[in-house]
Amino acid sequence: MPTGVAIRDAREQLLDAAERVLLRDGPSALTSRAVTTEAGCAKGVLHRHFADFDAFLAELVLDRIARIDNQAAVLRDFAGTGTVTDNLTGALTDLFGSVAVAIVGLVTSRDDLRARLRRTTPTGVPVLTEATAMIASYLTAERELGRIAADADVDTLAPTLVGTGHMVFADRKGAPPEAGAVRKVVTAITAGVVQEPLR
Repeated sequence: MPTGVAIRDAREQLLDAAERVLLRDGPSALTSRAVTTEAGCAKGVLHRHFADFDAFLAELVLDRIARIDNQAAVLRDFAGTGTVTDNLTGALTDLFGSVAVAIVGLVTSRDDLRARLRRTTPTGVPVLTEATAMIASYLTAERELGRIAADADVDTLAPTLVGTGHMVFADRKGAPPEAGAVRKVVTAITAGVVQEPLR
C-alpha cells in the first residue's frame, strides 16, 4: 500500500487478517509480517496502532473473548426454549467452529501473551475460561427453570462440556465434527441431569 494512504478501520482489518492467518496456517505462522501482508498494509501500520506484537495479539484474544460475552447473552436468552441438549450443542458448535480453538493454541504457545492476558483472565486459559462461564450461566438458568435437576453440579458440568467440546473440535487440519458427534457428547455429559424428554 502506498505511503500516506489512510486505511479505514485499520485495527479491525489487522485483527481480521490475524484471524485468517491463524485459521489457515496456525499459531506458529502468526507474525507481524504475516498479519500486515494478509491485511495488505505496511508493517509500520501495526506498530502505529499497537505498542508491540504481543499487545496486538492480546487485543486479538480480548476481541474474541468479547464475542463470547455476546454469545453468552444470546445463549442465556435461550433458557426455557428449545431443548437443553440442542442449545448446548449449538453453543459448543458456534464457539469451537469459530476461531476459538486456534486462539487457545495461540495462547498456550506464547508465554509473553499468556502473561499479558493474566491481567484480565487471572486463572485458567483465556477463551476457555470465558466459555466455561457462558455455559455455567446457561445451565444455572435452566436449573432455575427446572429443565435440569435441582442438584445438578453446574460448576463441574460446564468445564466438562467445554473441555470435551474443545477436544472434539481440536483437530485444526481435519474436517469439523458433524453435529451428531457434538450432540452425542452433550447428551452423554448431561444425561443424568436433563429433566426434559430426549428426542
